[in-house]
Amino acid sequence: MVWQRPDGRKADLLRPVTFKQGFTNFALGSVLAKCGDTHVLCTVSLDDKVPKFLVDSGKGWLSAEYRMLPSATQQRQPRELLTLSGRTQEIQRLIGRSLRAVLDLEILGERTIIIDTDVLQADAGTRTTAITGSFVALTGAIEQLLHQGVLEKSPIIGQVAAISVGLLGGKPYLDLNYVEDVAATVDFNVVMNQDLDIIEIQGTAEKDSFKRSQLNELLNYAEKGIQELLSAQQAIIKEWRKEIHEEKD
Repeated sequence: MVWQRPDGRKADLLRPVTFKQGFTNFALGSVLAKCGDTHVLCTVSLDDKVPKFLVDSGKGWLSAEYRMLPSATQQRQPRELLTLSGRTQEIQRLIGRSLRAVLDLEILGERTIIIDTDVLQADAGTRTTAITGSFVALTGAIEQLLHQGVLEKSPIIGQVAAISVGLLGGKPYLDLNYVEDVAATVDFNVVMNQDLDIIEIQGTAEKDSFKRSQLNELLNYAEKGIQELLSAQQAIIKEWRKEIHEEKD
């Protein structure tokens, strides 16, 4: 049976994606990232110290926090306060790893960049939207630090974006919404850099096993989607990219 997408999209199409920069006043960088009905607020702060394992190393760090607001889903979810769920810890570690992959931590010096991602509205793909939006927020924060003279050059050495893919009715689909995410027999989250090199893949067979050929199809769809997300990021931060490119040359 061929899966009919609830929103009528073709199998290889993203949901509408937008980034609204400067969404809050006090963060070094802030972006409201929207991927369809999934909305994530991404903000960036700086701390002039590093974790103990990096003290006197000359290297900085980036950490990430992820939370879902109680009203982000159809049924209210309790706030996570003293104890974080395994899912929340997994997602914020993924966000941190993904963004550290495109940072030169020595250029950053002994400082910690803190990424906060708050899901305002969830329709699946919250972690991938958080990664993609956080990169845009990070570039804005680095621009501010360069302007303030805190940094002499940008520690950002690449670009990163993420997307979900899955199998429905044995066929690949890009950028699953909630209805599709629940129905998918196989679900993947894929993170890539500007060269479409893989940073991380999270995937599992939710119901049925899958073939190597289907995995290749899923990765092809993910690559297409991430290429489009990279272009969407570049359209927002192209002046920043121009400056960094000339500096690296």
